[in-house]
Amino acid sequence: MNRILSFLLLFILITNCTNNTSIGSAKKDKSLIFYVNPFIGTGGHGHTFPGATIPFGMMQLSPDTRLDGWDGCSGYHYSDNYIYGFSHTHLSGIGVSDYGDILLMPTNEVVFKNGSDRKKGYRAHFSHNNEIAEPGYYKVLLDSTNIDVELTVSKRSGIHKYNFPKDSKQIVILDLEHRDEVLDSKVNVYSNTEIGGLRHSKAWATNQMLFFNIQFSRPFKNMTFLNDLSEGKNVKAAFEFDSNESAILEIKIGISAVDEIGAKKNLDEEIGNKSFEKIKTEAQNTWEAQLEKIVVESDNDDYKTNFYTSMYHVSIAPNLYQDVDRRYRGMDLKIHETKDFDYYTVFSLWDTYRATHPLYTIIEQEKTNDFINTFLAKYDEGGIMPIWDLSANYTGCMIGYHAVPVIADAYLKGIQNYNVEKAFEAMLHSAKQDKLGLKSYKEFGFIPVEEESESVSKTLEYAYDDWTIAQMANALGKKDIYKTFSERAQYYKNVLDPESQFMRGRFRNTWFAPFDPYEVNFNYTEANSWQYSFYVPQDISGFMNMLGGKNKLEANLDALFTAKAETSGRDQADITGLIGQYAHGNEPSHHMAYLYNFVNKPHKTQEKVHQIITELYKNAPDGISGNEDCGQMSAWYIFSSLGFYPVTPASNQYIIGTPLFEKASINLENGKTFTIVSQNLSDTNIYIENATLNGMPLEKTYINHNDIMQGGVLKFQMTNEPTSWGSIEGQEPKTEIIDHLIVPAPFITKGDVAFKGETEVALENVDKNTSIFYSLNGEEFLLYKNSFTISDASNLKVYSEINNTKSATISTDFYKIDPNISIILETEYANQYNGGGPNGLIDGIYGTTDFRTGTWQGYFDKDVIATVDLGSEKAINSISVNFLKDQRSWIFYPTEVECLVSNDGKTFKSVGINKFEDIRPTDETDIKSVEFKQSNSNYRYIKIIAKKLGVLPEWHIGYEHDGRSWLFVDEIIIK
Repeated sequence: MNRILSFLLLFILITNCTNNTSIGSAKKDKSLIFYVNPFIGTGGHGHTFPGATIPFGMMQLSPDTRLDGWDGCSGYHYSDNYIYGFSHTHLSGIGVSDYGDILLMPTNEVVFKNGSDRKKGYRAHFSHNNEIAEPGYYKVLLDSTNIDVELTVSKRSGIHKYNFPKDSKQIVILDLEHRDEVLDSKVNVYSNTEIGGLRHSKAWATNQMLFFNIQFSRPFKNMTFLNDLSEGKNVKAAFEFDSNESAILEIKIGISAVDEIGAKKNLDEEIGNKSFEKIKTEAQNTWEAQLEKIVVESDNDDYKTNFYTSMYHVSIAPNLYQDVDRRYRGMDLKIHETKDFDYYTVFSLWDTYRATHPLYTIIEQEKTNDFINTFLAKYDEGGIMPIWDLSANYTGCMIGYHAVPVIADAYLKGIQNYNVEKAFEAMLHSAKQDKLGLKSYKEFGFIPVEEESESVSKTLEYAYDDWTIAQMANALGKKDIYKTFSERAQYYKNVLDPESQFMRGRFRNTWFAPFDPYEVNFNYTEANSWQYSFYVPQDISGFMNMLGGKNKLEANLDALFTAKAETSGRDQADITGLIGQYAHGNEPSHHMAYLYNFVNKPHKTQEKVHQIITELYKNAPDGISGNEDCGQMSAWYIFSSLGFYPVTPASNQYIIGTPLFEKASINLENGKTFTIVSQNLSDTNIYIENATLNGMPLEKTYINHNDIMQGGVLKFQMTNEPTSWGSIEGQEPKTEIIDHLIVPAPFITKGDVAFKGETEVALENVDKNTSIFYSLNGEEFLLYKNSFTISDASNLKVYSEINNTKSATISTDFYKIDPNISIILETEYANQYNGGGPNGLIDGIYGTTDFRTGTWQGYFDKDVIATVDLGSEKAINSISVNFLKDQRSWIFYPTEVECLVSNDGKTFKSVGINKFEDIRPTDETDIKSVEFKQSNSNYRYIKIIAKKLGVLPEWHIGYEHDGRSWLFVDEIIIK
């Protein structure tokens, strides 16, 4: 009997192996560049561009149809009708405007104005009917002048090809003033076929240097500079060519961040004497090889177009930032050279650490080494690893230190061609800073609202980053560091409100209130509480236990996807692609649909992923539900359409969703192939009935990185009804922290920090098993048993303890407001800027220059009218009130402030009006105290009227959107 059983098992194994061997790789039915639609994302808020570039190249040669504005970040928007010209650098899918360097525009007369004021200019009307965009190639007819334009590129260089109409003048405008602020620029004329120069500009990158070398295919016969200036901030030139020689004019251009010599070398080596068609062919062959890294089979051409356009978008950035001679401009703005790796810029890490860089660990392992070596070079040059770097500039944009998980994820997957110890040193350096809330985070285990803006998001993302440091420390045998960062990885526990089960800001050790999970406010980064309350990828088991178990997490996820699809509070254009409060258009939501696997309900993951992938990605200009963000939106699509997603980078797990393609093959750099086969797949058969990996049953709802890298076959059997696959305990994925568990810090669950008379104080901890201790005014700590009363200004210190392990000690000052004083607000403040509540203007707590720390009262497009009742007539010496100015955030001083006094509360007399100076552009934040002096006059009522600015000035970015101003007011001080 045993022999028969053994024979049967051997037969099954051999049969399965034979079946796997017979499953061939996915095959393409035509050239894959055919399935790329570069116009996807150029409409809506996708912020992509349609022009010519090659994978990870330095040059992005594309038309510019928009000069400014949020939807003009890439320089192009599909809704536009005019092209201003063709510039050589563009950002893909980002939310801040920059680039658009060195504009060239063919036209038929010498005119230096661009025409944006609707007066005569060089811009030209165009139609999408006469526009073609392909990988590495762009073509358009400028129908205002009947000039055909074709563009193609190499890595650091490109070619313009203009076909002028017969008997037309042939003029080319060079505009170095185009787009962002010019600090300096220059054109050097070397001959009538060659020029070079520099553009030094300031925008998001505040100190960008770009050099160029331009070579014309025919000599120009006339050259005209605007105002005869070839150097300065407003350099424009017109070059006229003889129309009798040819209708065709080609312009070759090389760019460099180093110098003109580098630009010329780049052009000569990459293009030289090659024809336009030769460079186009090389560019498109390069793209074909890039796209072939993953081959999919499907009868649905739109699905394939969405997939290969995603492969295209995910391969645009980061951008090469090194010349052919290996020189580059570093973060210290000095010239460096490296021969061991390619140096890059444009790391949108808050977006791309989630899925884009994990995708690179599969299909771009060599480049991943280059990226990490670039991080370390930037660490040497500028003192920190990049967060969002752009052209040798730190932009300071977004939160976290997400170069850290990129390194840890790569290292733990065996990608280690860099100085590992130095990389780990740089990771620790990132985490040991005191800026951006880290000082409080390290001291308290969370970031208090009053200490730092976006405190909840920063606490959560720092905790994840720290977990990846712990994982790498453990792999390196650094046990003390592993302990420290395993503890820090649990700091998410300190912002989880057990009552509401949302992640909330802690304001003076109370929960920020009033609380509305739909409200977009300064406690979160481009999100509300719904969209950050599931962000614990490093410890989903621990998070689930704190909520109350799997059923509770499942119920919360159900509530997320069925909540009303609206937000309150601040208008946040990034929050798009809403399914309930799941916001696919912005990155914090991207892992959430896969969390159902962790509660053994994979069929719900399958439903949500299929809905997102088929409803929120379209083969259309507005086919991306939010900013494309340098590949992150596309990486989500690529992973999810293959059937899995990296919920927790650095865990080496990919959580299974539902496949979109009948067959897909990942062609790996190691020569192996990993193929995903989906049998009985259809638009209704989205549920996994069973799965096998290399012929063996796969009962768990995840695969590991090594499963992919070793090659093989993942096979899904699909059906049209939810099944039991993956629903049994033990089949779910897990991320959990079991070592070095922390004790969360207690919080004040009842009691007013600023109070009249007395206030009853109650304490609580998210972990019900802890003991809480408290001390008032420096006295010894007592075990907390019941609520207690505070009747005077006091200092309260609290901590929790369990099994001799203590939490951080949190100190809170309680302020006593004169019980005789009250305030009436005749205008309503914004809840997200409530300053502590109705008494926020008389509570004795002063705001700082950061408006997002909860101490200011904010009024949007309203005058502020506040009346203070002193309770009785009192002799008054002075009355003052504070206002904040932060014009970048639309916060302006009032136009005037009037102070009035009264004894009956009905009849008021004015004691002074303070008018503010003319409003001028400034990036500085400041606080102004307006004082009205008195001579011991007796009054009971003090009224402050502050007049709003209203409509923003014409020079402000918000003016074009009919933007209105904020008034931020703080303490009214009466002496």
